[in-house]
Amino acid sequence: MHRDPLSADPLTAAFDAARQAAEAGEVPVGASVARAGRVVAVAGNRVLRDRDPTAHAEILAIRAACKELGQERLVDCDLYVTLEPCAMCAGAISLARIRRLYFGAEDEKGGGVEHGPRFFSQPTCHHAPDVYGGLRASEAARLLRDFFLARR
Repeated sequence: MHRDPLSADPLTAAFDAARQAAEAGEVPVGASVARAGRVVAVAGNRVLRDRDPTAHAEILAIRAACKELGQERLVDCDLYVTLEPCAMCAGAISLARIRRLYFGAEDEKGGGVEHGPRFFSQPTCHHAPDVYGGLRASEAARLLRDFFLARR
């Protein structure tokens, strides 16, 4: 069952997008951007479909939110992601001036927020959102684990 992503709560919308990405054969990561509690954009990974290594859920959701809101900065918006963002996505989050980042599972190998380069802690980072990790973390981790187990 697929809900209307813009009517769901932001975290549920991100999880729905992750599941849809998995159904399409993409790594199951989903993201949503919300302003004042209302979802304005949702995306799942589309790296394979778009043949674009930058087509991560976070990047796509940020692009869609900027277009929807008609602005290049999302200072009053929050980003919800099922997996800790990588360094590239952390950079985009900073450039978009996202107010708060909420994410599910940690990514010890590819994460760029609480692991790896810890992008928002670097002195060259111009804007760091408030970060809240671990939301529905076991569900997000299970989604990823099941996806990769099915491919082995």
